[in-house]
Amino acid sequence: MNEHLKNKLAILPDQPGCYLMKDRQGTVIYVGKAKVLKNRVRSYFTGSHDGKTQRLVSEIEDFEYIMVSSDIEALILEMNLIKKYDPRYNIMLKDDKSYPFIKITNERHPRLVTTRKVKKDKARYFGPYPNAQSANETKKLLDRLYPLRKCTTLPDKVCLYYHIGQCLAPCVKDVEQTTYKSMIDEIARFLNGGHTEIKKELQTKMQSAAENLEFERAKEYRDQIVHIEATMEKQKMTMTDLVDRDVFGFAVDKGWMCVQVFFVRQGKLIERDVSVFPIYDEPESEFLTFLGQFYTKANHIKPKEIYLPKTIDKELAEKFMEVKIVQPQIGKKKELVELAIKNAQGALSDKFSLIERDEERTIKAIDTLGEKMGIATPTRIEAFDNSNIQGSDAVSAMIVFLDGKPAKSDYRKFKIKTVEGPDDYGSMREVVRRRYSRLLKEEKPLPDLILIDGGKGQIEAAREVIEDELGLWIPIAGLAKDDKHQTSQLLFGNPLEIVPLDRNSQAFYLLQRIQDEVHRFAITFHRQVRGKSAFQSILDDIPGVGPTRKKQLLKTFGSIKKMKEATLEDLQRAGLPTNVAEKVFEKLQD
Repeated sequence: MNEHLKNKLAILPDQPGCYLMKDRQGTVIYVGKAKVLKNRVRSYFTGSHDGKTQRLVSEIEDFEYIMVSSDIEALILEMNLIKKYDPRYNIMLKDDKSYPFIKITNERHPRLVTTRKVKKDKARYFGPYPNAQSANETKKLLDRLYPLRKCTTLPDKVCLYYHIGQCLAPCVKDVEQTTYKSMIDEIARFLNGGHTEIKKELQTKMQSAAENLEFERAKEYRDQIVHIEATMEKQKMTMTDLVDRDVFGFAVDKGWMCVQVFFVRQGKLIERDVSVFPIYDEPESEFLTFLGQFYTKANHIKPKEIYLPKTIDKELAEKFMEVKIVQPQIGKKKELVELAIKNAQGALSDKFSLIERDEERTIKAIDTLGEKMGIATPTRIEAFDNSNIQGSDAVSAMIVFLDGKPAKSDYRKFKIKTVEGPDDYGSMREVVRRRYSRLLKEEKPLPDLILIDGGKGQIEAAREVIEDELGLWIPIAGLAKDDKHQTSQLLFGNPLEIVPLDRNSQAFYLLQRIQDEVHRFAITFHRQVRGKSAFQSILDDIPGVGPTRKKQLLKTFGSIKKMKEATLEDLQRAGLPTNVAEKVFEKLQD
């Protein structure tokens, strides 16, 4: 697990929400929901898993999350995100199946139905409801309470529903539109939260049935109450008006602003954008500047509506954006804006937590290292390592860590010029001399600490150059490895002594990172040099292959192995004449 992933896992919130797992290309490979994000996401990286989960975890390089207000909202959002990204590790909800709505049709004699599709048909939709059974049971309850017609087409005579009081029989009787309007208003009030009175009545009936030992009847009332509660769970993740809108929320802390944007398309929250940046003006002014740039720089398409927090000047934003600006005051639209603000606050909190952890890993690590060595805090550390095979193609590499972090633009590579054969001490003298003679000549700043990947001999070789030849005093220490080729101890002083460092401290981990990085950099450089050298030596004896054609072949194939795998036609396509291509092909095959 990489360090970035560890840090993000450590600061996950104790909230419900959805998480998106990503691979090294940034592709979303899995979407999941959680009652508690902290527990669920961490569980992937602890304990044992089945084969499929192990494969998933092995590909995870990063993740992000979206906080919501309830488990039900997490379920709805998960469905929308899976349909949006189609992650290959998700096997559920990949088809077009969606959660049901309760619908009052827009007809002369309206009906109450459940449906999974929201259309622009002027009907009234309520939902969505993740529990389909609860939605159907609640519809049955409403059918008993409000006698709207049940048949799709009007029959010639009354049906059973009329006889049991669940239909007004518009097929044979004239029913006033005011009657329908009254029932529809009551159903809408029920589905919009006015179900409390009915629930109380059912609770009273349930208690009465239980007292009369009518347990089966009491169970029926209890089940109806449960279905109503499950059905009436409000959803912010999906809206029924099918309007495309962007919902903005922002938070400010310690001179930084985070803006969260929820993209709602066809009534569904399908994606979000997160921006974190420093601010130097009033938050509202900075937000308006961001809003203007959001739809120009990022090429986002303006929706029909933009929802903003109430602290933003609506008239100014509307003139500026030329889009309808809405600042919801009540209902789930207001809750959606508040959810965007909540996620913005969470993102800022995560940023500062990561900064604190990063400082503990870097700044505090170099402070501790300086204390243990008895030197000033080594803000700039330069480390050296040699690489060769029996003295051939000898190279050296230098890396730089600033404030405990790699400064890759300052890395340097050295081809050994004056040393013959396998002489690590001589190679170290040469590269140290070349490095610091140049810094003195160019009057550039010197490092606070020099680390040598090697033992006493390499350290003394570097010290001879630094102190005796150049007359400088720069602390020089050595990184020694154990039998398993892992960092074991830090050597420093004159005479050299082991610096007492806790092997679980951030200072020791910093030394490990430095040693691993300088070794990696040196080995990579040596392989490049050795590859070019071998490549050129094989081609040297072939008539018609000079420096220009060597470069062309190296650029085209990159290695001897790839060239040997090439056909005669491949060599010709690389720019070689037929007779030269044939000679190269024969040489490589031999």
